Amino acid sequence: MPIQTEHDPRLKRALKTRHISMLALGGVIGAGLFVGSSAVIASTGPGAFITYAITGIIVALVMRMLGEMAAAHPTKGSFVDYARLAFGRPAGYMTGWLYWYFWVIVVGFEAVVGGQIINGWIPELPVWVIALGLMIGMTLLNLMSVHSFGEAEYWFAGIKVAAIVVFLVITGLYVFKLWPGSTATFGNLTQHGGFLPNGIASLFTGVVVVIFSMTGVEVATIAAAESEHPSRNIRKAVNTVMVRILVFFVLATFFIVVAQPWTELVPGKSPFVTTLDKIGIPGAGTILTAVILVAVLSVLNAGLYTSSRLLFVLSSNGEAPRWIAGVNRRGVPVCGVIASTIVGYGCVVIAALWPDTVFQFLINSSGTVFLFVYLMICLSQMKLRKRWVAEGSLKFAMWGHPWLPLLVTACIVAVLVSMAFDPSMRISLLQCLIAIGVIAVSYGVFRMSDVQRKHAVADAHQARSS
Repeated sequence: MPIQTEHDPRLKRALKTRHISMLALGGVIGAGLFVGSSAVIASTGPGAFITYAITGIIVALVMRMLGEMAAAHPTKGSFVDYARLAFGRPAGYMTGWLYWYFWVIVVGFEAVVGGQIINGWIPELPVWVIALGLMIGMTLLNLMSVHSFGEAEYWFAGIKVAAIVVFLVITGLYVFKLWPGSTATFGNLTQHGGFLPNGIASLFTGVVVVIFSMTGVEVATIAAAESEHPSRNIRKAVNTVMVRILVFFVLATFFIVVAQPWTELVPGKSPFVTTLDKIGIPGAGTILTAVILVAVLSVLNAGLYTSSRLLFVLSSNGEAPRWIAGVNRRGVPVCGVIASTIVGYGCVVIAALWPDTVFQFLINSSGTVFLFVYLMICLSQMKLRKRWVAEGSLKFAMWGHPWLPLLVTACIVAVLVSMAFDPSMRISLLQCLIAIGVIAVSYGVFRMSDVQRKHAVADAHQARSS
């Protein structure tokens, strides 16, 4: 089936440029930064900010490659359609279903995390009840209209960005001795074991952890299909992300390791909270916890949107049940939203019943999926570049083609290979490969049933003709 280059009339172009820009920016700011950065600093030392810089550059370059394709050939399916265009229907099917799998599991996981946060404030309410409540709320929001989704995500992302900016201002003043009673010293970068106490290799092993916290930025290219000016918005979103992702992640981590000895940071506890407590900001823990809850709701919102649009694309291409592509009068693929949320509800129930077995498998198996998606984006860009040039549609070129795309591809492959040799990450890679295998088998079943259906239709047509 040919890829649709025109805007699908069933979807509404209700998203503004500000929605797309904030979605791209806010999509990467979540619990992975606010809390997960503690593990990166613990394993790498003061040089952790360099790990964030390396990873940020990789992600930004992947976005640039995706931006090149999206600006040259805007489609409602973004990288799913480009994988199909470059390598055929199996690649599009696998990429679409893998990415859908990633997001529906993330939706369930984030609902549970949100439940745990609120449970800390209201312990009499069970976590699973709160998680279901959050899921229902976000489902209703996504069913209203794409504008409702965009507006909610704009404010969610805005709160996260504002929190990061305030943090950078306060810690910047503290680091440069402009805050009363500051004990920060740049000596913290080299004392307490050195700049890289675990060796230079820790800079690169940390990339495996950091890259997980930067997922979500690619959602903007999917949402752009429902915006007023897709190509322009994609270019703006990519350029916005490339600068700000480096500033927010790298500068925040740098200030944290200068403000106090890195050895004082506890893995699993937000280094943002620890730093603000060190500075003496009252109620820092409560404030950051509220921001993390907003980040969770933001991911929930974006996850439901993305997974429902992926189902819409797969259904439109005949790779999911046709009824999923139905939309209401507001242009919302209601069936896609509901189908995705049902999986999310299932994950919440599974988390309550089997938190250490089935739920843990789902989390581990989905966690590495987006690395394969990023790899497919790189391969698709390199394959399709000649086509864009021949068509004269290259409007937003990737730098240093083909050498820089090859380098980024090699980096992603290196991350995957390093996971195979890291005992703590090996299980995630193995379980992801199992999930990929299951989806590959499902494609074989799908193709067989599709062929049988076409034969049945042909036979029926021939019988009527005779």
